[in-house]
Amino acid sequence: MKRFSVQVVIRIFLLLVTVLVFGWIFGDSRLFFNQIIVALIGILQVWELIHFVNHTNRELSRLLLAIKHSDFAVSFGQRDLGRSFQELQKSMMEIIQSYRQVKIEKEAQYHFLQMLVKQIQVGLISVLNDDIILINPTAEKLLGIPGVRNWKIFQQINPTLSEQLTDIGKKLLEIKAQDGTRIISVEVSQMMIIDKPYRMITLQDINAEIEQKEIEAWHKLIRILTHEIMNSVTPIASLSETMHGMLTDREGNQKAQADISESTIEDIRFSLSTIQKRSERLIDFVDNYRKLTRVPKPAFQTVDIPQLLADIHTLMKPEFSRAGATCTLHVNQEIPPLDADPSLLEQVVINLLRNSIHAVQERPQREITLTAYTADRSTIIEVTDTGCGIPEKEIKEIFVPFFSTKAEGSGIGLSLSKQIMSMHNGRIRVTSEVDKGTSFFLVFRNDHT
Repeated sequence: MKRFSVQVVIRIFLLLVTVLVFGWIFGDSRLFFNQIIVALIGILQVWELIHFVNHTNRELSRLLLAIKHSDFAVSFGQRDLGRSFQELQKSMMEIIQSYRQVKIEKEAQYHFLQMLVKQIQVGLISVLNDDIILINPTAEKLLGIPGVRNWKIFQQINPTLSEQLTDIGKKLLEIKAQDGTRIISVEVSQMMIIDKPYRMITLQDINAEIEQKEIEAWHKLIRILTHEIMNSVTPIASLSETMHGMLTDREGNQKAQADISESTIEDIRFSLSTIQKRSERLIDFVDNYRKLTRVPKPAFQTVDIPQLLADIHTLMKPEFSRAGATCTLHVNQEIPPLDADPSLLEQVVINLLRNSIHAVQERPQREITLTAYTADRSTIIEVTDTGCGIPEKEIKEIFVPFFSTKAEGSGIGLSLSKQIMSMHNGRIRVTSEVDKGTSFFLVFRNDHT
């Protein structure tokens, strides 16, 4: 700072000398040109003094412009103006170095992100207005749009698919590809970044997973179908063979009426009764299978959840009383209306309540709770009981058709409920603890309703 002050004093002193000289020769016509020269020297000294004093402002201006234009090759400190100015110049260079380092790290992160986006097996697309800001090779391959960087071009190529990728939310889409039809899990979301609306689209090919799940589901279904059919057909075949033996002799000829005793007739009647019961059981099984495969298409309408659950609670009161159980209703009255089929939704809730009634029958505390609330942008209907709970090995099977933990259960109630929830873009999940109770949750995404 002292050096800067000394240089300012010297410049002022020289300027004063120039002013004095100008004053001394001023008015002498013989020195007219000398007066002009001294005046010009004085003007140059004033300009140079101002320029010198404004050196710091110019350096700060250079710093700000360098930051603005990302020009980090600029340098400071060419002039020695003293310790304080050296510290200032050092600080400005440190700022430039920090910004340079940030830019290097930003570039490295950007290239890492680009590499990651290219390698990931999930399709990613980012759209701003009609510009495709980001798209990875997986998305290009799934949608069949290599090299497309404008959404309007994609709309011209595949208008139906582009329209489906505009709606916010999760969905499953079937896309025709060269190797056949693919099932794609799609999630479309929107976010504001620096006041600009970006649409983010993720696409995942779940063909292999669905095929594996379908195979597992078929194996489970075939195993249960085989079990149920064999349970009915085996006694029928066995009793038919037994009755045939009762009515024929050793040579295989039909016995005369006189040779058939009363006890034999009673045995035949018992066998026929058993065959009838097993046949009716088989007919019921087939009828339940038809119900499972013929769920009506939902007739969507606006449903007031608090009112619907209140009506169900009133409707089920006689069944609660007969079972000696109590059902408590807790409903958040501010739950938004759902776009759903009220009759199908009622069927699901009643089925869960009846399962709870069966679960608490042998328990000292027969308490059931029907609750509705919102959480994580979802409307949730919860049915909780104090029953005996479901063992962990059975929880994985309870949604399989015809699997039942009840002696006389058909095994289609929960499977039907899961199917109905899927039709409503919702899901059903369960938590249970043996000897403590079970909770079923019907989850409806609010942004899907």
